Formats: sequence, structure tokens, C-alpha cells
Amino acid sequence: MLNIQTLYQEAIRFAADRHLENNQTVKGTRLPYVVHLSNVAMEIFVAAMYTPDLDLGFSVQVALLHDTIEDTSTTFAEISERFGEDIAVAVLALSKDEKLPRDKQIPDSLERIKGLRKEVYAVKLADRITNLQPPPSDWDRFTLIRYRDDSRLILEAMKEGNRYLAERLKTKIDEYSKYIH
Repeated sequence: MLNIQTLYQEAIRFAADRHLENNQTVKGTRLPYVVHLSNVAMEIFVAAMYTPDLDLGFSVQVALLHDTIEDTSTTFAEISERFGEDIAVAVLALSKDEKLPRDKQIPDSLERIKGLRKEVYAVKLADRITNLQPPPSDWDRFTLIRYRDDSRLILEAMKEGNRYLAERLKTKIDEYSKYIH
């Protein structure tokens, strides 16, 4: 069994390399996308302190890899071969299906997550917590409201997955409202 540091290093190097292929940055910033991924993993590390039965190795790898299928050329097969099928299934469930209309993408992903381990719920909560930073300056009021409402939908669907992260997300949603004028 590999230690958590090794699992983290292998996953973050793989994800960072893949997200660099298209010079992906954190939305609205010049920060490399790996900053977002490490922030999601940090939320998982902290949640593990409050959730003794959380499978930290699995959760951290999923946190670091969660956007590789959705945002890069990485395939399910590549993740499955390198990190295992359980992780690949989790990453695929966390990926929005771009073929669906925008308003169906999040509900579809949430339904796919519901059939999986609670750790996948935790990663979805951690991802949205991390995304609720000051929004890009070009977002209009409609976009801000939609993003907040999507966050509420995620909270409602995933709150049973991790009590600590659900409370964090609820607080972040409340704080996010200050950006809506």
C-alpha cells in the first residue's frame, strides 16, 4: 500500500501535466489550474480530520484528478490503468456531460455520483467550496445567481456525503451572496 504522500504526488503530477496541455488556469486568474486542484485536495485533508472513516487515499486522488476527463484529453481508460477503476469511475461521475444542455449537466452528474461511495460526494462538495471564490469580473448578475443556485443544488444532493464539508459549503454559499447586487 502506498503512503498518502506518494498517492498525492503521483496524482498531482499527472493532473498538473494534463491541465498544462491547454494552459488551463483558474477561471478569472492567471494562476495555473493545479492551484484549484490542490485547494480541493486541501479541503479533503481537513475534512478527514473530522471524518474518521473517510478513505483519504482514494479521496485525495479523486480530488486531484476530478477535472482531467472533463477538461483535458485524458480518457477514462488512462485513469483506470494508472490509478484504478474505482478512481476512474469517480472522476467520470464528477465530469459534466458536455453533450447535454447546460441546465441538465449538473443534475446528471449528481445522479451519477449518488450511486458511488460517500468520498465522491465529499470531493464534489470540496470542489464547489473551492470554486466559491470571488467570481470572475466579467460575470453578470444572472451568471452569479445561477452559480449560487447550482451550488445550492449540489449542497442539497451531496450533504449526506460529508457533514463537515456540507457545513463549509453552506457557509460559502451564504458568503457568496455578497457578490450578487
